[in-house]
Amino acid sequence: MSETASVRRVAVIGAGTIGASWAAYFLSRGLHVTAWDPRPDAETFVRRFISDAWPALSRLGLAAGADPERVRFAKDAAAAVAGAEFVQENGPEREDLKIELFRALDGAVAPEIVIASSSSGLLMSRIQEGCRHPGRCVIGHPFNPPHLIPLVEVVGGHKTAPDAVARAMAFYAQIGKEPIHVRKEVKGHIANRLQAALWREAVHLLAEDVASVADIDKAIAFGPGLRWAFMGPNTTFHLAGGEGGMAHFLAHLGTPMESWWADLGAPRLSPEIRKRIVDGVADAVGGRSIPELAAERDRRLLAILAALAR
Repeated sequence: MSETASVRRVAVIGAGTIGASWAAYFLSRGLHVTAWDPRPDAETFVRRFISDAWPALSRLGLAAGADPERVRFAKDAAAAVAGAEFVQENGPEREDLKIELFRALDGAVAPEIVIASSSSGLLMSRIQEGCRHPGRCVIGHPFNPPHLIPLVEVVGGHKTAPDAVARAMAFYAQIGKEPIHVRKEVKGHIANRLQAALWREAVHLLAEDVASVADIDKAIAFGPGLRWAFMGPNTTFHLAGGEGGMAHFLAHLGTPMESWWADLGAPRLSPEIRKRIVDGVADAVGGRSIPELAAERDRRLLAILAALAR
């Protein structure tokens, strides 16, 4: 992972789980972090999160100057962004709150500084409505947990300048992320829409009594999910076409695949289905707590990342 070329000071606005994870990652890349969150216990939470995440970040490799203590907390959002060279906003996923927050940040940060939102599905064209300098506003959506998952989806709004998108892409790449440019605004961006499509069919299969929650999860975890760790669906099917590649795959399996599309379900999350999902997940995890599952997830993510790095 390369060090940043110009950005050295980052403001983290909103320091819940996503914000704290971003803060830990920025610190691991040798950056200075100033954080703000209105919750009274925010500083305690963030410092504990950074401490807990630091061993994993150390295994991934720390940049020169990385220091978990190089984080300070500001009394308000305006103070947090003073002197910042990049702003990462992580407030609640509510459009009205983000519009007001971006309005405030826009008035407190120099016009050339990029302000990125971690929003998982909102449209930047709406968030930037109240800004005097909307051209520097982008979506910079990470995947959870941001300190481990490389993906960042960068999306501009109708008033976002192409240069702001380019600078956000460059910044994320410089700190070791894998940014992708979402060229057109859509709810949920790219990765969450793909997840939603898969989960819709998973819910349909459960509703139709095709399989249990545990077996549906195993069908992904021990099947295509292993390939998806390093190869997307298009490249996977290109490889499935053998020497003929994607052209051969489409010629031989394109029509059957279309017939499967036509047969996919459109379930509703009725009270009955919600209960079956909740009960099925409880059975599948076998009494393991959320912290235990998160720790297992992080251990396995580190193993996958280490394997990919080799």
